[in-house]
Amino acid sequence: MTTQTEKSSNWTKIKENGQTIVIALLLALIIRVFIAEPRYIPSESMLPTLDLGDRLVVEKVSYHLQSPHRGDIVVFHPPIQLQMQGYQADQAFIKRVIATEGQTVAVSNGKVYLDQQPVTEDYILESPNYQLLPIRVPPNYLFVMGDNRNNSNDSHIWGFLPKSEIIGRAIFRFWPLNRLGII
Repeated sequence: MTTQTEKSSNWTKIKENGQTIVIALLLALIIRVFIAEPRYIPSESMLPTLDLGDRLVVEKVSYHLQSPHRGDIVVFHPPIQLQMQGYQADQAFIKRVIATEGQTVAVSNGKVYLDQQPVTEDYILESPNYQLLPIRVPPNYLFVMGDNRNNSNDSHIWGFLPKSEIIGRAIFRFWPLNRLGII
């Protein structure tokens, strides 16, 4: 037979455990919404850097303090040009920043040029087999490309990425375990 004291003690434990669960869920939600979130790679557009099915941590804080840099790998919502092609506004894309506002980008003879200088790209799968006339990136926009240059739906097809569409920066691969590490 349980006493009143034991019932009270059990109720106190249940309340404490419930409070702990609620706090943990709130912290997880706050972290996911404002600080970092997990994402997976749904296509081969970032090969060889990121493989189909890789799982990443995307941090969301740094771009509130500074602008993206050339070479950053960003996750973003599809801009209006892609939404007009049928992509949903809540989908996420991942590409590498090639040029920032005010820079001129071009693709010619299998090379990417930034401000008329060839860019060394040891991270791409293969050289681009298309041409892109020089274009200047407007203020508050980026020019992004997949590392799999010839199999990537990126800025060379649909234009500039508004900075306002950026979700965050890919910083860490946590799956698969044999590729675990900083990106």
